This record gives sequence, structure tokens and C-alpha cells, in this order.
Amino acid sequence: MEHAVSTDRDTAAGAAETAAEHATAGGPDAEAAAGPAPDGEGETAEGKTAEGAAAETAAAEVSEASAELAAQRELRERIEQRKAEKAGPIAAGTKLSGQAADLLAAVRAVESGAPVNRSLLGPRASAAPERPQPSPRAAEPASARSSAPSSVQQTVPAEAMSAVRAVLAEGGAPEALAGQVAAALGEQAAEVLREDPWQLLAVPGVRPEQADGFARALLGAACGPGDKRRAAALVGWLLERAALQGHTALEAASVRGTLAEHAVPDPHEAVRHAIAEGAVLVFQEGAEDSFGGDFEDGYEDGPEAGAEDSEAAEGEEPADGTDTAEAGPPAPVLLGLDRYALAEESLADGLARLVKTGPDDSWDEAAAAAPRAAAELIRAVAGHGLVLHTGGEAARAEPVALAGAARALGMRAVVATHSENGRDRLDATAEAVTVAGLLAGTEGPGRDADGMFALDLLVVLDAPQLDVETAAMIVESLPDGSRLVLSGDPGVLWSAGAGRVFADLLAARVCPQLASRTPDPGPIGELVSGIGIGELHQVEAPGKEVVIVPVRDAGEAVHRAVQLVAESVPRAFGVDAGQTQVITVGHGGSAGTRALNTALKQRLNPGPGRFGGFDPGDRIAYVPSPGRTLQGAVVSADAEGLRLDCEGAVVVVPRDRVESAVRHGWALTAHQAAGMRWPAAVVVLPGDAARGLSRPWVYTAFSRGDRHLSVVHGVDQALPHAVTDVPSQERTTRLRPLIESLLAPAAQPG
Repeated sequence: MEHAVSTDRDTAAGAAETAAEHATAGGPDAEAAAGPAPDGEGETAEGKTAEGAAAETAAAEVSEASAELAAQRELRERIEQRKAEKAGPIAAGTKLSGQAADLLAAVRAVESGAPVNRSLLGPRASAAPERPQPSPRAAEPASARSSAPSSVQQTVPAEAMSAVRAVLAEGGAPEALAGQVAAALGEQAAEVLREDPWQLLAVPGVRPEQADGFARALLGAACGPGDKRRAAALVGWLLERAALQGHTALEAASVRGTLAEHAVPDPHEAVRHAIAEGAVLVFQEGAEDSFGGDFEDGYEDGPEAGAEDSEAAEGEEPADGTDTAEAGPPAPVLLGLDRYALAEESLADGLARLVKTGPDDSWDEAAAAAPRAAAELIRAVAGHGLVLHTGGEAARAEPVALAGAARALGMRAVVATHSENGRDRLDATAEAVTVAGLLAGTEGPGRDADGMFALDLLVVLDAPQLDVETAAMIVESLPDGSRLVLSGDPGVLWSAGAGRVFADLLAARVCPQLASRTPDPGPIGELVSGIGIGELHQVEAPGKEVVIVPVRDAGEAVHRAVQLVAESVPRAFGVDAGQTQVITVGHGGSAGTRALNTALKQRLNPGPGRFGGFDPGDRIAYVPSPGRTLQGAVVSADAEGLRLDCEGAVVVVPRDRVESAVRHGWALTAHQAAGMRWPAAVVVLPGDAARGLSRPWVYTAFSRGDRHLSVVHGVDQALPHAVTDVPSQERTTRLRPLIESLLAPAAQPG
């Protein structure tokens, strides 16, 4: 029996494509681009060399690039100081202070969109004029901000919106972009665009060629492909686009190569200028001084960089006597946005704090009374502040039981899931919340006077879905002495947002890791278990738990999928259409979510689509923020927007956000479906999806059905090839080396 799957063409952006797809200046299928520019972009500072009386003279002559790099070096020194301050175990009841508190304050400001106090990051901010900053937003999680019913037009003054529309019209861009431009660039957006038209790339969905046309219309002959403003904006756009694919940083050589493809005449100088402008940060992991040496003259790296210096130094012995042949090649130079750099630094710092948390004897009683599997997990949590737990759907019961044992001991314990669907799948006694609700304060125990969660143990299920910013906010909010258990299935797709937190921690091996011995039952569990180790087995399914439906083309695939949802599955299993989820490769294409949802709506809830394409009763997928999907149904629409019933909660989506944030939801992508399960799943694999198939995609899609899995198979041998030979797409992140360096002196558990 053959099994086949297709790939999610969201390229790890998952639901982020939903939020960006309709926002382009050139059409609904344009590529997603950068988000709001980082706070403090463009700031430079005078460098200090500590060379006595000559310092003041040198500071006046130092380049902007050197000043920026010196400030980054100062930040690294502060981080090293924090490491020294935290060399010993963390006692319960202490709070963050000093440079750690400063950095966390900066992280929270960056995440919230508020202006950053640059003094927290060292002496880099000087008399250099600041670019206009985006409008401050409430210091709350991005998911909570995104789901708020208010629109941008209600928060930006009418005269500012009029000015934005005027400059957009002057540059030939659609005035409909005004709200998104104001959201990205703030109340001074019109002035920002006139000074630097390429800042239009800060709007999701705008492509470089569109920004170039806009700049030519505003600046005329004064602009060209080598304009420094264009270079800095392109570097930031490339890094934001990479974040949609899961990267928190990119190799400098890769960035230069992509800039050359966009006709930048001197990519090396372009990157150096972006660094000097503060648009990006530069890192070289493992180097004692990542921002010194060749970095002073422009982050030199790679075989083409610094060739003259290499020739001059040929034959010289290293100052420390190290054999360079034994030392191996230097670590690649990475470029990153401060938003993700600060989040990773903060997350590594907080995780190291948890790892150093000492044992707690109060767990002994619970461990003695628990079954063997649960007792092992309880003992690990009793001795360590951070524990990783791996397993499938059935294994979720183990960390949930841990939380129950903690509550029985009088401790404050919370279980958090990625989605409402995941929360509702747990027993009512689990007292579970969603991660978004926990961070927003709408679910869970709330926070104490210091802003920390009022709990002793936090269990996070679906841990592979944690992006680096969400994980940083969670860890920052844990009080000293508390414990964190991250639990999840390492075989599923990684987070839709930037980072691969769970995978990096598993690879770092800095804390106990417990693998569940509880397998998922039945033919579906057997099939998925084999996929997880790279094998596609034929499984016995006497009750038709797994059904393969071969098709010849995409049109037949859509027809058979509709037939399965509307007729076959309800008849054979008593599962109605509302409990059957269709999963496919992406939103576009002849058998993507759009095509499937159109066909399913026509069959299951036909109507004229009088509410922007929606009718009452339509099944929808609402994306309040990239990576988070809420399922529900359309209730009605009025002047405020589209009214939805999402898991029993009434949600009003403003009219200006409906097109970008709401889709029909009978069919989802695998990234949207991660962290959720249904009684039955229908996986649609059209032939044009073969190139994007991977083992994690197949594993995720095939494991979404509890009782039944139908595979509409049109990819022939591409499926077994994907399962055996196509692993996860690599992501460039910095979390693993950061936490390893923080904990290097300590003995690391196996």
C-alpha cells in the first residue's frame, strides 16, 4: 500500500503567509516581506577606545561602522558580566537585577514596539538624530495585540493618515496600504517615506521591485540601485523574510549574494553600511571578541574578505601558539535583527537561570506514590529547574499528570498548550490554558507584583511550536525557583515563527531529557511512528483507520476530498464534516486551501458570500498573529467587522483585517494544523507538491487524525522519498551556542 504527502508551501512561515498575502502593492500572490523596522534603526554613536588622552581625538575620527561595532562589543561585555554574576546556583526568591534586568527591559520594549532606552544597551546612542519611531504599543504579547478589535486608522490621527495616503499616491503605490504603512512606521510615516522611500519594504508583502518603483517616482534621478538607503532597507528586508522561514540570523556571505541578485553594485559595502546604520547586528559565535579585529573594517569574513591581510600574515604563528590547522575553520559571520538577537540572548540567559535552579525535596512524596513513568518525570523536575519531555499524543498524559501531582502537593502548577484545540483535548481536570492566554493574562494564574507568573511549575505542551520571541516572554516571566517542563513531539514541523527552540535545547543537552515509552495506539500510531524514524510502512487497518485514495490529477484530488468529508467519513465513522479536517500543501495551487475551501463551501454551506466572501455558518480559520490559528464559524457582520464564534468565544475582526486574517477553514496547511488534532483527517497530496515534501511535513499531516486518516494520493514515489531522504529544512539560529557558552563550566546532564 502506498502512502503519499505533499509539502507546505508556506516555507515555514505557516500562517504568517495568511497575514501578509493580501497586503502587497502588486497583488494578492506577492511574496511576504519585512515587518516593522527595529526600534532604534539608524542610530550611531561615538566610540571610546580607552587609550588615555588620545581617546577623545580618536573618537572624533572613528567611522560610524566602528562606533556601531564598538557598542555591540560593549553589549557582549555586559552579557559576559552577567554570566560571571550567575556562576552559582539560583536560590528561590531572588529577582533579576543589574545588566540582566536592563537587557530584559530592552527585550520587552523591542517586542512591544515601544521606543528602547538605548542606555540599557551601552554607549552606542549619542547625539546622532533618531529616525521617527513606530507608534508605541501596549506591552502585551503580539498575539493579544493582533487580535484586538481596534484598527490602525483608529489609533493614528486622521491628518497623519491623510499624509500617508498622499505620499503613497505621489509614489504610485495603492492608498489602501496606508493603514499598514502607519502600523509599521508610526505617525511620522509620511515624513519617513519621503526621506527614505525604501522604508516601504517594512510593509508585509511589498517586494523590492515595488519599493524601487515607488522610490523612483518620489526621488527621480536622485536614486539608483547603489543608494545606501536602498541597501540598508534590503538587508533588513532579507532578514525579515528569513525570519518568516524560521531563521533568527543569516550568514553574511549569503546576504551579500542575495543583494547582488537585487542589482546592488557593492554588496560588501551595502552590508557594512547596514551595520553602521544599526539596521542589523553582526555576530561570530565562539569568538572571544565577535566585534573586534577585522570587524572594525567591515565584518570581514569568507575567503574573499581580507585577502591582503591573509597574504601579509602568511607564515606567522598565532599569538597564543595555537596550531591553526587544528583549530579548524572560523565560525561563520552572522547578521541578525536586534529583535531576534535580544530575544535569543534573553532566552538563553533565562534558561541558564532555570538550569542552575537547585533541587527541591518537597517532590519526594509525589515521586514515591506515582507510577513508574510519572515518577521518573517527577524526580527529574524535583532535581532540576528545566526538563525536556518528548513523546506523541498519548504521551501528553505524563506531563499533565505531573502538574496534577504538583497541585496535590499544594504547588501552583499550570499546563499551557499551543492552541485552543490542544487545550480542549485535555481532561477538564488538567486546568490547561493556552500560551497566548497565559502571556496576555486572560488565562491562568496572573502575575505577581513583579510581573512574574504566580506559579511554581509551568508545563508547556506542543513545545516545538514555540518561536524564540514567545519562548523568551515565557521564560522572562517565570519566578526564580520555579520549574519549567517543555514537552512535545520532536518529529513535527517547527514553529511558524523564527527559531527552533525545542530542537536547539534537545541538541544542546544542558538539562534532563525524558523520552516517553507510551506509543500512540492503533494503525495511525504505527504508521506515524515509522515515519518518525524515516520508514514508510504498510500497516494493517482492519477498521479502515487508514485509507489511501489514489488520484490522477489535482481536479480529481479536490473532488475526492470533498466526497470524503461530506459522504464517506460520516457514513463509515459517524464523524460529521465539522469534525473532519482537510490538510494540504499550501494556500495556492490547484489543490491548495483556496481551491479546496471553495469546493467544500459550495458543498457544505453554499451562499453568495455577502460578508466579504463569507456567509453565516462558514467554517473559518482566523489568524490573529503569525503562527496562531483559531478555528470557528461566521456568525454575522456589522459596521464593526466580521463576527466569529471561535471555540465558544465571540471575536470581532475589523473590516480592514478580514481579508488578511480570515480564511475559510475546512482546509488548512500542515503548519496551521500543527498542535491541533481532529477525529478524522483528510490529507490531500496533489502531484505538483512533490518538490516540497519532507519527513516533518508528512509526520505532521498524517498524525492529525485521532480515529481516521484518508490520504488522497497523487505524488507517486515522492512520498517514500520524502520520508526516507528529506529531513527538516535547516534553520540558522544562535540559541544553542549561546546557552552552551553560558553553561559550559557546569556539568551537563546526559
